[in-house]
Amino acid sequence: MKKAVIIILLILILDQALKFFVKTTMGLNERHAIFGNWFFIEFIENDGMAYGMKFGGGFGKVFLSLFRIVAVIVIGWWLHKVIARNGRTGLVICISLIMAGAIGNILDSMFYGLIFNDPTGECANQVATLFPKGGGYAGFLHGKVVDMLYFPIIDTHYPEWFPFVGGKRFEFFQPIFNIADSSISVGVFILIVFQKRLFKPLEITNPI
Repeated sequence: MKKAVIIILLILILDQALKFFVKTTMGLNERHAIFGNWFFIEFIENDGMAYGMKFGGGFGKVFLSLFRIVAVIVIGWWLHKVIARNGRTGLVICISLIMAGAIGNILDSMFYGLIFNDPTGECANQVATLFPKGGGYAGFLHGKVVDMLYFPIIDTHYPEWFPFVGGKRFEFFQPIFNIADSSISVGVFILIVFQKRLFKPLEITNPI
């Protein structure tokens, strides 16, 4: 249990600290190069799912937030069961990563609309204010998720002779995401790749 709590708290602290920093120091769509042309911090917000995907307007936003809350409860129950049964450490780590990422984005949806203003309608490139006098930009569960990690590792054009997309721009990796998104992705990836090992029952040897 101690390992799971440490992992979840560490991910949440890193995720929320970076989001608060970006939200209160950068204007929307502002970009800063970190390493050459392949790693940027670019501030965007989205109303929907991980990696900037969207889901059905206002109603979809509330539905997605409620779905995330239910998912966290289910994941928490799963984590508790795995720990109670002395499950493998790798499985505990993966579930903790997924749970931490889900909670990280839920916090944005639940509270960011209440504690931040929306400066985009007032003046372009202005940063948001924490606990503004006039109140936040949205109600409970209607906050926007903050994304900032951008890795356009390959930015080029298809050869002219290439069928259908010849001459068009090709960029890898396009999505802009956050630490919570990457935590979920890493946890799920490890679960899929090492599922046989992680879900294999522990061998218990009887002492002689």
